[in-house]
Amino acid sequence: MSNCSAADDPSVGVRRRHLPKRRLGRKAFTILSLVAASLAAGALALDRLFPPDLTRYNDRSTEIVDSAGRLLRAFTTADGKWRLKTTIDDVDPTYLALLKAYEDRRFDDHFGVDPLAVVRAAEQWISRGRIVSGASTLSMQAARLLEPRPRSLTTKALQSARALQLEWRYSKREVLAIYLTLAPMGGNLEGVRAASFAYFGKEPKHLSAAEAALLVAIPQSPERRRPDRSPAAAHAARERVLERGLQHAVIDASLRDLASSRSVPSKRLAMPMHAPHLSAWLAGQSPRTAVPTTIRFELQAAMLQLAREERGRMADRPDIAVVAVDNRTGTVVAWQGGSDYFGRAGQVDLVRARRSPGSALKPLIYAMAFDDRTLHPESLVEDVPVRFRDWLPRNFDRDHQGAVTVRRALQQSLNVPAVLALEKVGPQRFLSTLRTAGASPGLPPGDTGASLGIALGSATISPLEMAGLYAGLARGGEFAPPAVRRDRARPEPIRLIGPSAAWYVADVLAEAPLPDGFASLPVALRERRIAYKTGTSAGFRDAWAAGYSANWTVVVWVGHADGTSRPGQLGRHAALPILFKAFSHLPAEDNVAKAPPADALRVASWRELPVRLRTLGPTTEPGALRIAYPPADARIELGDREAVPLTARGGQGSLRWLIDGRPIDGTKWMPAGPGVARVAVVDEAGRSSAVTVRIVERR
Repeated sequence: MSNCSAADDPSVGVRRRHLPKRRLGRKAFTILSLVAASLAAGALALDRLFPPDLTRYNDRSTEIVDSAGRLLRAFTTADGKWRLKTTIDDVDPTYLALLKAYEDRRFDDHFGVDPLAVVRAAEQWISRGRIVSGASTLSMQAARLLEPRPRSLTTKALQSARALQLEWRYSKREVLAIYLTLAPMGGNLEGVRAASFAYFGKEPKHLSAAEAALLVAIPQSPERRRPDRSPAAAHAARERVLERGLQHAVIDASLRDLASSRSVPSKRLAMPMHAPHLSAWLAGQSPRTAVPTTIRFELQAAMLQLAREERGRMADRPDIAVVAVDNRTGTVVAWQGGSDYFGRAGQVDLVRARRSPGSALKPLIYAMAFDDRTLHPESLVEDVPVRFRDWLPRNFDRDHQGAVTVRRALQQSLNVPAVLALEKVGPQRFLSTLRTAGASPGLPPGDTGASLGIALGSATISPLEMAGLYAGLARGGEFAPPAVRRDRARPEPIRLIGPSAAWYVADVLAEAPLPDGFASLPVALRERRIAYKTGTSAGFRDAWAAGYSANWTVVVWVGHADGTSRPGQLGRHAALPILFKAFSHLPAEDNVAKAPPADALRVASWRELPVRLRTLGPTTEPGALRIAYPPADARIELGDREAVPLTARGGQGSLRWLIDGRPIDGTKWMPAGPGVARVAVVDEAGRSSAVTVRIVERR
């Protein structure tokens, strides 16, 4: 048994001596934990109280892009900057590698501040008494670009804190996107994309090494290194970036030498300006920084070139508008609002401007009559002078063709048959159908929509609306306004005309006579069976051509934005050739004519039609005698010593005219005065026709 007391026991002594230290360690750990928690809580509170101000980053240029995201047109910000959103996916990998090698080699590893760079910069400052190299990371530069401040140590400390905050809140990709979007590039250019367009005329996705190095160099001193103003300084700065890239194996010596041999751009280029009218319209209606459209870049470029070439061929250099629609999707693929955006009245968007369509709406009138089963392409209609109340419509050539089929009447764009068809359909019903289809026809002052003049162009309509109507015919009678934005739901098509009626119209218009100079269409266009119609407004102010195939619809308008007359310029001569050339730029894509619907009535002659479909209006069978003018129950206003011309259709041999049973010589009748008269005509076979008319004095 040991004689040692507890006080002499070494083990007890050890326990007593170490116990306070253990208690002290736990206490210190607790204190440190509390401090760390307090700091974290404080940092979190500061982060919530003073979040990063992303106003400058979010205040970007509005961009209008095509169906594949390609830039059509951009607009400066409210402060006049070209500031296009740029992500790392938008730039060439060589640019990113050079940027990190030159500005922040450890960007992918640090948390916003690079401790090694800070130590190096401090040592150089202490040893040399001046700043030799900075310690600013790309994250710190992003913070500086978000909140520009005067240079000072305090500012640097704030930027360091903001850099840590940015890295805490956002991913490396997002932090880098801030820098790529806001980096100053000289003048009012900010960001890599804006600079790439301005200096190289392209997206930065495929920059050469020389181009990438220049864009890395400019932000360090954007005004002194602007290549358009200081090419020597820009070249020297670019060479330093290339040398750094060689040192860090971003590029090899051969690529460095090749890049060094390239000159820097000596001037600043204009920003992209495609579909300018559409872009301006969309930018004005949307606060979004990027508006996605359905425009196909290559087709838009082709229509612009076509409009410019055709305008150059015309002596008076008119405005030309072209709109093309993909019938399968109901989307606009090309929108040429005019041929000279910066010319006189060039910023008027003629694709949306409402103009008189002339005869271009006639196919819709006939389509409704076909759908009502009151008319057929082989029905007979007599093209003769017919007075509708106080209106006597005439054909463009002032002549009439007598009894013709509806097919021929539509192909030849005869006016009287179209007015007769509209009278059967009803003008107000016709207007209502157009509105349901998405158009908004404009009516003359005082016109309530009951005028038959709508058949000949009294209601105005825009090329965009016209394209929607013709695309509806191409889709077999299903109509919807053309869509041009990819970020909005497309309207559901509404069936307004049956498939057979739509097919009849296409079949008729596909066989319409070609314009002068077109002996035949190229094989590729013939196979598409393009259905087309022209229109010319009163006074030759508007020349139209609208056409469609299975897949595409194109509308062409030619004229002057201010409404100046173009005497003799018919839609057939001025617009239709442009229409065919526009179709030649559209992909074929199995674009073949549609087969007739099962219920389509196909006959070789009007005689094979049911009796109710054989004739329209005052038509009689060919050969029958009929008074063409004056029409029955006409009210004829005459001046002093003014004669009434007498015309008839059909009959055999010479004709003899009688007024109130008394024969007259010739084909001009000089009424004795106001009153009611009976006008009759007799042929050599004894057949006759008679009408009653009222003569009144012209006041």
